[in-house]
Amino acid sequence: MDFVSPVLDVASRICNCVGHRADHLRRLPQNLKSLRTETEKLNNVYKDVKERVEREENLEKKRTHVVGGWMERVEAMEKEVNELLDRCDEEIQKKCLRIYCSKNCCAIYKLAKMVPEKMDAAAKLQSEGSNFQEVAVPLPSPHVIERPLEEKPVVGLDSPFQEVWKLLQDEQVGSIGIYGMGGVGKTTLLKKINNKFLQLGNDFDIVIWVVISRPTNLERVKEMILDRLDIPDDRWKGREEERKAQEIRRVLKTKKFVLLLDDIWEPLDLLGVGIPPLGDGNQSKIVFTTRSADVCGGMAAQKSIKVECLEKKEALSLFQAKVGEDTLNSHPDIPKLAEMVAKECKGLPLALIVIARAMASAKTPEEWERNLHKLRLYPKDVAGTENDLFSVLAFSYDSLPDAVTKSCFLYCSLFPEDNQIPSERLIQLWIGEGFLDEYDDIQEARNQGGEIIQMLKGACLLEAGTTPYSREEEYLKMHDVIRDMALWLACEKGKKKNKFVVKDGVGVIRAQEVEKWKDSQRISLWNNSNIEELRKPPHFPNIETVIGCSMTSTFPSGFFTNMSVIRVLDFSNHETLKLPTEIGNLNTLQYLNLSNTMIEYLPIELKNLKKLRFLILDWMFLLGPLPNQMVSSLSSLQLFSMKSLSSRLQKDEIMLLEELDQLEHINDISIMLTGIQSIQRLFESHKLRRSTTLLRLEGCRGVNQVQLSSPSCIKALILEKCYELEDVKIIHFEKQVVPSKFPNPQCRFNHLLSVRINRCKKLLNLNWLIHAPKLQSLLIENSQIIEKVIEDERSEGSEYESGLSVFSRLIYLTLIHLPKLESIYGHALPFPSLREINVWNCPSLKMLPFDSSICMSKKLEKIVGQQEWWDGLEWEDQTVMHNLTPIFSTSLKQ
Repeated sequence: MDFVSPVLDVASRICNCVGHRADHLRRLPQNLKSLRTETEKLNNVYKDVKERVEREENLEKKRTHVVGGWMERVEAMEKEVNELLDRCDEEIQKKCLRIYCSKNCCAIYKLAKMVPEKMDAAAKLQSEGSNFQEVAVPLPSPHVIERPLEEKPVVGLDSPFQEVWKLLQDEQVGSIGIYGMGGVGKTTLLKKINNKFLQLGNDFDIVIWVVISRPTNLERVKEMILDRLDIPDDRWKGREEERKAQEIRRVLKTKKFVLLLDDIWEPLDLLGVGIPPLGDGNQSKIVFTTRSADVCGGMAAQKSIKVECLEKKEALSLFQAKVGEDTLNSHPDIPKLAEMVAKECKGLPLALIVIARAMASAKTPEEWERNLHKLRLYPKDVAGTENDLFSVLAFSYDSLPDAVTKSCFLYCSLFPEDNQIPSERLIQLWIGEGFLDEYDDIQEARNQGGEIIQMLKGACLLEAGTTPYSREEEYLKMHDVIRDMALWLACEKGKKKNKFVVKDGVGVIRAQEVEKWKDSQRISLWNNSNIEELRKPPHFPNIETVIGCSMTSTFPSGFFTNMSVIRVLDFSNHETLKLPTEIGNLNTLQYLNLSNTMIEYLPIELKNLKKLRFLILDWMFLLGPLPNQMVSSLSSLQLFSMKSLSSRLQKDEIMLLEELDQLEHINDISIMLTGIQSIQRLFESHKLRRSTTLLRLEGCRGVNQVQLSSPSCIKALILEKCYELEDVKIIHFEKQVVPSKFPNPQCRFNHLLSVRINRCKKLLNLNWLIHAPKLQSLLIENSQIIEKVIEDERSEGSEYESGLSVFSRLIYLTLIHLPKLESIYGHALPFPSLREINVWNCPSLKMLPFDSSICMSKKLEKIVGQQEWWDGLEWEDQTVMHNLTPIFSTSLKQ
C-alpha cells in the first residue's frame, strides 16, 4: 500500500492536469472569438478617448499622464493580442493538417492559456477608458506668447523700437511709457517688443500681455493676469477683488517679469491690481502704450517715448505695400498719383493703411484722381475712412474730460491744413466764442485756455508748431487726418455737411453754394477763397463765427445783414477788406479782429457793439484816427489790442488812453506808445497799469530814460528805435525810484515773460532785467554800445528772497549785431530752462556764462551762430565746450 498510494496520487494529478489542459484546448476557439470581440470593444473605447484628447490638444491642452499611460498600454495590448491571434491560428492550422507532436501540444496549450488572460486585461482597459472624466489639462503658459502682427511689413518703427529695447536692458529703468496719436503704431511697436523676447534668450521668467482699453475694467485686468500666471481657479474665482490682487502679488513677487499694457486711457492703479512695486531688486519691467502724455506722468513712467508719424519715404513705402504691385503697375500714371494720395495721409500709418485698402482695386488713373479729389475735399466719402479711421481716432476725442475741452478741440479744425496756429489767438477766439465764460476775469480764462491746450497736446490731438516769426509766441498745429476727423465730428459725423464750412484757396465761391450755408454754425474762408456778389442778402440764423483771412476781395454787400447770433468776426490779413457799416448792427458780436488789414477808417457804427469784448487792431498801418468816443462806448470791452500805431494815430495816443481808462471791464491791453507823456499817462492810471499786458515803446524822441512803474502786469515789453534811450528805471507805485542794479523784492515785473530791444543805440546795459525773475524770451539787436547784458553785482540783492536766480526761467536768448557786447553776465549761471541761444555779429563776446550745470540740465537744444565766433570762444572748462559742440549750428532754420 505504501508504494501504491503515491503512484495513484501522481496518476490522479496527471489526469487532472491533462483534463485541465484539455479544457483550455477545448475552449480555445470560443475564447479566441471572445478575445477578438473584447479587443474590438477596447479599440472603440481607445478611438473615443483619442478623439477627446486630440480635441483638447487642439485647444492648447496636454493629455494627462494617466490617459497617456493608458493609451500606451492599449497600443501595446493591441500588438500583443494580434501576435497571440496569429500564433493561435498557426497552431490550429497545424492540428488540422495532423502535423502534431508532443512539443506542439505544449505550445498550443500555452497559447490557449494566454487567451483568457488577455481577455481579462482588455476588459479592464475598457473599463478604465470608459471612466475617464478628464483626458487633458491646460498646458503650462509659455515664457512668451507670440503676438501676430496684423500689418506687414512693419515700417518706420525701428528707431522707437531700438530706444525701448535699450531701456529694457537698463537696470535703472523700470517703467516705460509709449505715447502718440491714435493710429500711429503704438500697439504694433509693443507687439514687436513682445515678440523680440521669443527671438532672444533673456532671463525674464514671464512676459505678460494685457489689453486695457476703455472703459478701464480692473476686474477683467486681474483675471487676464491670473490666467496668464496659471493660478488655479479655486484660488481666486468667486473671491473678492482684494484676494485676486493678493494672488497676483504672491506669484509675481517670486518672478522677474515683463508686463506689457496696451491702450491705457487713464492712470492704472498697479498696486490695486496686484503688481508689486518695481525697484526691489527683481529688475522687472512695465511697458505701456497710451494716446496721452499725461497718462505717462500719472503712471510715473521713468521714461516716456513718443511715437511720431512716418517720414515721407517710409509712408510711401507702407502705402505702396498695401496697395500692391499689381495695382501700381496697372498704368504708368498711378505711381505718381499714389505718391500724391500717400502725401495726404501725412505719415499716419492707420490712415495710410485704410486709404491704401480703398485704392487697392483702383486700376485706372481716373479712379485715382477722383479719390484724390474726395480725400482733399470730402475725406469721409473715401471708402473705409469713417468706420476704420475716423471712428478709431474719435476715441481720443471721446476721452476728453468735458464739453468745453471738446468744443475747443473741434474749433481748431476751422484753421486750414498745415496752418501754424498762434496759441494766444486761439485762446482769444475760444473766449470770444464763450467757451470759457465761467471765468469773469480774462486772465483766468487765458490760463484755463492754456491748460486746455496742454491737455490737447498731451492727448496728441494738437502738436507743437514752429514759430515762423518770433519766439515770443507759441504756435500749434493739427495733424491733417486729426483735422479731417474733427471736421467730421463737428458736422455730426457727416450728417450735417455744412455745419462747419472751411474753404482754403478755392477761388470764387458761387452764390448757389452760399445758399447751402443757411444752417451753418461756423464759416472759415482762407487764402483767396472769395464769395461772388449775391443777388440778395443771405439769411444765416445759426451762424456764430465768420473767419475771413488772407482773402483777396471783400465780402459781398449785405452779407452780414442777417446774422442774429453772431459772436466772432475775424478778418485778419484780409488786405482788401472794406468794413461794411452793417457790422454796427450785429448786437451779439463779442470778438472783432481787423489785424493786418488796409482799412483806413473805422465806421462810427461800431459804437453800437455793446456786447463786444475783444477788439484787435494790430498792424493796421493805414488806420486813421478812431471815431471820437467809439472805444469808450464799447461798454463790455475787456481786451483791446493795437500793437502798432500809424503815423496818423500817434497824435491821439493820450486820447485813446483816456477812453480806455473809462471802460469798466477792460483788463487786457496791448498797445504801442511813442511819447513820454503817453507813457506817464499809462503808468499814472491804476486801471491801465493793471490791464496792460503788452507794451511797445517805439520812437520816443527826446527820451533818454524810461521809468516803468511796479507792480505791473506787463507780459511783453518791446523797446524799438528809441535812439536816445540810455537807461530804464523801475518806479515803485509809491513813486520811489529804484536803482536798476539794486533790486528791491517789492519792485518786480513778476509777469514779464518777453523782452525785445531793437535799435536802442545808446542803451548801456539791461540791469533792470533783474526785476523780471520769470523772463522766458530775451532778444537784443542793433544796439551799438551795450557791453554787458547784466552787470555782475554779487550783492545780497542779486538773487531774490524767493530763490529765483537771474535768468532761471529764460528759454530763448537772441543777440544780434551787438559789436561791443563782451558779457551776458559776469559769472556762470545755471540756466536751468534755456533751450536755444542765437548769437550773430557779436565779435567781442568771447565767453558764455556756462559751467558744467548747463550740460546736466539737458534742456539746451541748440546754439546758433557764426563758425568763426564759435571757434574763437574761450572756455574755463573744456568739457563744457566738448559737450555743447554737437548742438552748435550755423543755420537759422527751425
